[in-house]
Amino acid sequence: MQNEEIIEKINSFLAEEFEIDAEKITPEANLKETLELDSLDYIDLVVVIESNFPFKVKPEDFTGIVTFQDFYDYVITSINKTKELV
Repeated sequence: MQNEEIIEKINSFLAEEFEIDAEKITPEANLKETLELDSLDYIDLVVVIESNFPFKVKPEDFTGIVTFQDFYDYVITSINKTKELV
């Protein structure tokens, strides 16, 4: 899966799961503010990530994620690490 395909998939499930306009999801936008995430929403986000991609999310993984670009980079890096282990 190419990076562009991963980003499209992320944007699609985020827009659907968090019921927001996909146009609000831009690389420089703040993830927490745009999705209006609270602590329970982070659990939903983890579930959605793990159901769409082949890796497990650890809570500490979110400490450096501020923008959607940070989130894309995290998912892409995690997918690539998973591929390396196979």
